[in-house]
Amino acid sequence: MYYRDPVFILYAIVAGLAIGRLLDGRFDNLGALSFRWTWVAIAGLAVQVVLFSGPVSAAVGDAGAPLYVASTVAVLGFVLRNVRIPGMPIVALGAGLNLVAIAANGGTMPASGTALASLGGGTSGGYINSRELVEPVLLPLGDVFALPSWMPFANVFSVGDVLIGAGIFVVIVAAMRRGLAEGAGVTAGATMVPEARMAPGATVAGEASIVDGPAMVPPPPTVSGAEMAAPMSIVPGPAMVPPRTTVPGPANGDLAGPEPRPAPPVETEPQPSAVRPAGTEGPGTTG
Repeated sequence: MYYRDPVFILYAIVAGLAIGRLLDGRFDNLGALSFRWTWVAIAGLAVQVVLFSGPVSAAVGDAGAPLYVASTVAVLGFVLRNVRIPGMPIVALGAGLNLVAIAANGGTMPASGTALASLGGGTSGGYINSRELVEPVLLPLGDVFALPSWMPFANVFSVGDVLIGAGIFVVIVAAMRRGLAEGAGVTAGATMVPEARMAPGATVAGEASIVDGPAMVPPPPTVSGAEMAAPMSIVPGPAMVPPRTTVPGPANGDLAGPEPRPAPPVETEPQPSAVRPAGTEGPGTTG
């Protein structure tokens, strides 16, 4: 005699923890998982555990089926409330398939006779949530698989159980690797520098002019303030040089200032000539 119980989930939990650690995941990241309506899931699973204990299953009789369906609905509600967590959509799909198969068969999960026989299953006088039915509905969604009898907690399971286990596996691995996934693609120790943006109306000042030549002269560093260096201009020349700074003057580019004026001419008085014309004599001259 076998009951459908959540022990199949234990294998998914163990596998998720092992694979998550092998992928450099961290166990402490699991503490960051935040589930809502946790009390609903706990209550639903607790009902199932108690319902399928020997004395209780024999006592509840026909009331076992609606109690089992109600507890399954409660667990599904918890899963849907947390469907945004990675892996929970897979869990929701599996739980939904199980609920459909159970509800379609009056509160009992249809099971394959072959699967039950491989585990030595039999019948019981109490309520059993998984059994071979005479006319099962949606049998492919039922417990048509069985774990090897040598495995601990060997039991029959369904397609929905496989999806539930896969979803729990993804939840655990994704949570353990959350920090690694967020930092993927960033080199260790690298610093991210935000893109520089210019203020509206700002101009670039002091950049070097681009001219023909083998050497490139980088622009001078920018200074604080709204204005930056003048944009680069393309002019012919042998080398790339910064533009000359102009100053006020009589001519653009003449840094020496205005031309000096010529000195005015010096006026001199006429002097008497020391040469006399022939035939003249001066006073006191003898022949």
